[in-house]
Amino acid sequence: MALPSVGGGYQNTDGNQSEQTIGTQAAPQTATATATLSVAQITGGLLVGSPSTTAASYTLPTATLIDATMTNMKVNSTFRLNIINLGTSTGLITVVVGTGITAVGNLVVAITGSAAGVSGAAEFVFRKTDTAAYTVYRVA
Repeated sequence: MALPSVGGGYQNTDGNQSEQTIGTQAAPQTATATATLSVAQITGGLLVGSPSTTAASYTLPTATLIDATMTNMKVNSTFRLNIINLGTSTGLITVVVGTGITAVGNLVVAITGSAAGVSGAAEFVFRKTDTAAYTVYRVA
């Protein structure tokens, strides 16, 4: 995307590149055993999963339900969801897509500290592709 030469851009603070960008984050949503997640759980930005020692499947809500809540989203609008897995032993979390959602990438969230280089967390970007249609991308 090209930067505009006149107006239309956004500058954070006065442009001092050494300043920290400050945002907001509501209290994390939570889930334990296998469940169908609510729109609030996926749009809150942070979900802490505690499936204990048993693998869990977290099913995303349908695209229609997301549209009903996120009424201002237009095609190509996005939101992010980070999932932290506090499970142990075999407590993997598998994200399952709801109706109207297409997945790109690995939807299994590893257990925290389960192997070298495995963080036990995953980041997903949801992109609206049409009415009642989203693609969820595993980006980290």
